[in-house]
Amino acid sequence: MFEQSPALTAQVHDRCRPGLNHLAFHVTSRAELDDIVSAAPENGWALLFPDRHPHAGGPDIYAGYLADADGYQVELVGPPSTDLP
Repeated sequence: MFEQSPALTAQVHDRCRPGLNHLAFHVTSRAELDDIVSAAPENGWALLFPDRHPHAGGPDIYAGYLADADGYQVELVGPPSTDLP
């Protein structure tokens, strides 16, 4: 039997609480990242930081940051520009 303490559980996910914040994945190419981000809304995911996409992590980082309706987030990181031909 598992016990749940009110001090350790919540009814909704909050990324600022202890526990899972987000998962990060590397993608093989910038094109793959762009395809995933494009398909995200029809699969229940919203683009975070759209005004800074795809460089929300900084000018040298090509990434997509997505969140679902429950507040879970994924970070998709493409190859750095130095890895491109």
